Amino acid sequence: MSPCFLRFSASNTFKLKVKPGKTYLLRLINAALNDELFFSIANHSLTVVEADATYVKPFKTDIILITPGQTTNVLLKTKNPLPKATFLMAARPYVSGAAAFDNSTAAGILEYEQKYVSSIKRLPLLKPTLPKLNDTAFAISFGRRLRSLNTPKFPAKVPQTVDRKFYFTVGLGLSKCSKSQPCQGANNTRLVASVNNVTFVQPNTALLQAHFFKQSNGVYTTDFPANPPFKFNYTGTPPKNLLVSSGTKVVVLPFGTTVELVLQDTSIVGPESHPLHLHGFNFFVLGWGFGNYDPNNDPKKFNLVDPAERNTIGVPAGGWVAIRFTADNPGVWFMHCHLEVHTSWGLKMAWVVMDGKGPKQKLPPPPSDLPKC
Repeated sequence: MSPCFLRFSASNTFKLKVKPGKTYLLRLINAALNDELFFSIANHSLTVVEADATYVKPFKTDIILITPGQTTNVLLKTKNPLPKATFLMAARPYVSGAAAFDNSTAAGILEYEQKYVSSIKRLPLLKPTLPKLNDTAFAISFGRRLRSLNTPKFPAKVPQTVDRKFYFTVGLGLSKCSKSQPCQGANNTRLVASVNNVTFVQPNTALLQAHFFKQSNGVYTTDFPANPPFKFNYTGTPPKNLLVSSGTKVVVLPFGTTVELVLQDTSIVGPESHPLHLHGFNFFVLGWGFGNYDPNNDPKKFNLVDPAERNTIGVPAGGWVAIRFTADNPGVWFMHCHLEVHTSWGLKMAWVVMDGKGPKQKLPPPPSDLPKC
């Protein structure tokens, strides 16, 4: 098996030369800033074996979906005998929102070694068929196919009991303009993004520094809401008041806390898929759904046996996703949307995980040569 590294790039045309009858490992990374991407190779199936550096139960697919920051390893088995064609490798955006976007397709060429053909240009170029730009149904169905191995060697250590439950809405909203944040928006407002109606304000002092030296006063507060501050039909008609609050708020967790978190998309401005990334931890994806999360019925369908283990997950457009993780890594850890524009607009928050009792369960001090802010 020969390893190959594949990056999506529009700067030039990448050519992957292969031999017939071989198996290649392709390591796919979505390095785009604001696009989730469909990816396919014409006339070839891919076997997914890994996602976010964790093995999954292998499955075949003609198309994968990969969000910004996600990684996926696939096996490509080349054809035998030698085909008389070259094959387009294509990546195109999955677009769930109404915002403007780049509709171009990133492309590369898969070509077989041609010992008896004088010019590769004489061979026909076959193109893959990709889903529609807004094919949310495919996005969800692909995500549901990802399952942990859950074998004795690679167990899925899913928390079976939960210490803390959280319900976070993620989406867009409006914020009042101010002297510190002037804008030209209608009604003296500007477009922002938020988690649980809080748009994150970047502090001048590093959160980790403030936490370690116990100097959080004036840097952050520990009152990030565990549930939406006000309830409405999150995926239905938006409320009349679209204003959000702002602040540098965190959630504090004792070491070893098991967390269940439901991430709920909202229809404010418009429903949209949000690839949420959690620093410092992997989490298990228990379930997905469209519409508003039902705390009475949806948990009955959670997969607690072999859910996918990830560090980035796409919150479905007009839907929700439920995850669990164990807070066993002391420090301050951001969770944010991996669409760069939404992160810059404030769709992020932080978890503060306290020290445990053991010697290896404590946050180490900063290095002596750490540059001062």
